[in-house]
Amino acid sequence: MRQCVKIRKTAETEIKVELNIDGTGVHNIKTGINFFNHMLEQFAYHAGFDLNIEVNSLDKDNHHIVEDTALTLGSALKEALGDKKGIVRYGEKILPMDDALILSVVDVSGRVFSKIDVSLSDEKTSDFETVLLPHFFSSLAQAALLTIHIKMLDGCDTHHIIEAVFKSFARALKTAVTLDEKNINVIPSTKGIL
Repeated sequence: MRQCVKIRKTAETEIKVELNIDGTGVHNIKTGINFFNHMLEQFAYHAGFDLNIEVNSLDKDNHHIVEDTALTLGSALKEALGDKKGIVRYGEKILPMDDALILSVVDVSGRVFSKIDVSLSDEKTSDFETVLLPHFFSSLAQAALLTIHIKMLDGCDTHHIIEAVFKSFARALKTAVTLDEKNINVIPSTKGIL
C-alpha cells in the first residue's frame, strides 16, 4: 500500500497527516479553517485518497496553517509514492463548477514548479484568505516535487473558482499517481529517475 504518516512540528504549528493514496476518499480534516477543511475534503474525495489531517495552530496565523499543511501533505505524498515506479506520471483535468471552469495539469516530475493562473476578485471567502490559494499549491509542489499548472478558463464566484481548483487538481493528481499495469516496474522517464 502506498501510504504514509507525517508529523511536522514548528514554533507555529503542529501537524499530523495520514495519507493512503490507494484509498477510497475517506477523510477527517481539522485545520481550524472551515473553508480550508472543505477544500481538503474535496481534494481527498476527488483524488480517492484516504486523508486525515490534524492541525494545532500555536500562533493562530492562517498563513502558517495553510503553508505547513501543504508542506506536510506534500512530504507525505512524496514518501508514499516511493521510487514512483509504475505511475502514469502525468494527469490533467478540466472541471466545471457552475460558473467556474478550471484546467489543472500535474507532472510528478521530481522538479518543483507551480503556476496558479486564477483571478479572484474577493480577498476572502468564508474564513479563507484567497491570497493563500497559490501559496498552498507552491508549498505542496515544493514538498512533493511536483510540477503544477492551474488555469482559470472562466468564472466569477470566488467560492466556486477555488472549489473547482481543488477538485480539478485532485482529479489530475489521481490520474498522475495511478499505476500503469503494463509498466508496473518502470520509472516513467527516459532518465530512469523522477
